[in-house]
Amino acid sequence: MNDLSINDAVNIIYTGVAGTGKTYRLLQIAKQYTDYFPTADDDQMLAQLLQDLSWRDVLCLIFLEFKTEHQDLVKVPEIVAHEFFIAKAAQNSRDKNLSNTAWSVLQIHSSVTSQTVTYKNRASQAYFDKDESGAWYLLPESMALLTTLSQQLTEFKQAQLDNTTKHNQGLSKQRFSMVSFHQAYGYEEFVEGIRPVIGINRQAQISYDIQDGAFLALCQRAARDPEQRYAILIDEINRANVSRVFGELLSLIEADKRSGLPNAMQVNLAYSGRPFSVPANVDIYATMNTQDHSLAPLDMALRRRFRFIDCPPQPELLPSINVYENSAEQKSAAIDLAKLLSGLNQRIMQTLGQEAQLGHAFLFSVQNLSQLQSVLVEQIIPQLAQAAGGQIAILQYLFKDEQQPYSAQFIQDNQVAIDDPLNNQPNIKAQAPMFAGQNAFLGQSMSTGGYRVNPDLVAKMGEFVLSSIYQRLY
Repeated sequence: MNDLSINDAVNIIYTGVAGTGKTYRLLQIAKQYTDYFPTADDDQMLAQLLQDLSWRDVLCLIFLEFKTEHQDLVKVPEIVAHEFFIAKAAQNSRDKNLSNTAWSVLQIHSSVTSQTVTYKNRASQAYFDKDESGAWYLLPESMALLTTLSQQLTEFKQAQLDNTTKHNQGLSKQRFSMVSFHQAYGYEEFVEGIRPVIGINRQAQISYDIQDGAFLALCQRAARDPEQRYAILIDEINRANVSRVFGELLSLIEADKRSGLPNAMQVNLAYSGRPFSVPANVDIYATMNTQDHSLAPLDMALRRRFRFIDCPPQPELLPSINVYENSAEQKSAAIDLAKLLSGLNQRIMQTLGQEAQLGHAFLFSVQNLSQLQSVLVEQIIPQLAQAAGGQIAILQYLFKDEQQPYSAQFIQDNQVAIDDPLNNQPNIKAQAPMFAGQNAFLGQSMSTGGYRVNPDLVAKMGEFVLSSIYQRLY
């Protein structure tokens, strides 16, 4: 980060469809341009808290802290990974068999009436017990014995909070600025512009001053700190008129045109007339949505000044979720979200093109069937319906509704619902498939706007509680 060669000036645009983690990348990059300073005395306060505590007390303290976060059940790996446990082990110069230590303490101080712990040499006072899943918890009757520990924990947390507040101004230094472009965003916000300033006298008169924009202010900070790198992070760079936003800076952002370099360029700014050049220690990162064709295309002069990195959907990041189809028998089946997204995207590319694909972020937070149903109804289907222009044949092909019973179709023909409002013909199937053989398009006429989302999917009932209906989307 201290070598200010030409190659260090980074101009990158991350491109891709919605939901592929482009903005997340900017947030991760922001961490690289943030200097974190440790809060003074935190380690000392923790050492003081644990100094005179036994292993039993340390474990009780850990359980008490988990309880403040509304977690009563704790497993041994969580105990061993807790900062109190790690700090106590360091105090005792211990770095081996730590899990055995935790297990031993828990069992020694377990209840003699426990149905899950069999241990001979128990202590006279019980503090812990274990449930059938292997998670441990504090015995309710032990809480009265932990008043002092609970008070010590409260005081420690308050001291941490006070310490953080005291050192708040010095906790971190951000060497970046993040902006989101939009249709009204311009040169005045990014570089410099004339802005109103309200006076402090009684008349509150308004005057107008030339004020620095986000990029100019960052460049001035970078120029004063040449040994560190700075970054401007731009979300949705093509949502604004980029040539207008950058103005005369368009030539200055090239890596070899930065100040102090052999080919350095300098211009006079439009409003203030000040001479200006972009420092060599300023990097530019941006995201670009390739899906929304209503956004402004990038000027070719700007394109050649950036490296473009594609961010494709990454279905491999998605988990499988279990669906309990018979709660009485506890029978479950898995829905592989990675295969589901891959299957949808394969059919989307065949019909709507690569830029209509779904990003993995749509399903990234899905942990159960109810959430999957909500995402389909509220996000995925509306987006695909817009991309398909509401054409039923395309939508039914995407969701493999062709040849499916009417009751099992994700996308239903609205006319059928009108003709048969009571759904007395549940086994009506769609017309001939839209694609056949080598997935060549059959040029039949396609209805627009005459579809509806299956009410059973919206209500999360009927056939849509079964895993098989989602597995067919693979």
